[in-house]
Amino acid sequence: MLINHFPVPFRSCHPIAIARINGSPEYGSIKGIVRFYRSQYGVFVVAQISGLPAGNMCKAPIFGFHIHEGGSCSGNSDDHFADTKTHYNPEGCPHPYHAGDLPPLFSANGYAYSAVLTNRISIDEIVGKTIVVHSSPDDFTTQPSGNAGKKIACGVIIAN
Repeated sequence: MLINHFPVPFRSCHPIAIARINGSPEYGSIKGIVRFYRSQYGVFVVAQISGLPAGNMCKAPIFGFHIHEGGSCSGNSDDHFADTKTHYNPEGCPHPYHAGDLPPLFSANGYAYSAVLTNRISIDEIVGKTIVVHSSPDDFTTQPSGNAGKKIACGVIIAN
């Protein structure tokens, strides 16, 4: 059985970095935590988010989810998280190959849980960056940001 030979995705039960997610003033109910674990295969990213906008079965909300270059969840009246800047992309790759591109979050009655293993980033390089929830799903095509809509929640990635 392949599952018996699949290695444990992370080395420790304790995350190396975390980000506490908070919604913009318009989406103040959004809260969550994203944990980053070191793995021999890359970084294991686990997100738990609540307070996401709900929808119905045929229009269940799906949200873009990315690591951004900026180091602050601040901004202005037009974009509360403008200082997050763009998707983290140190190699200058076209979308969807940015190092900070993550799978979308699927809301289940306002809650989302995601776990992904990626080797596009290292924990050391993303500490001090931001992680952002967008209002729409990433289309993984449109340059440069995947047409993911406005930034509705954000957290700064800090060493744990």
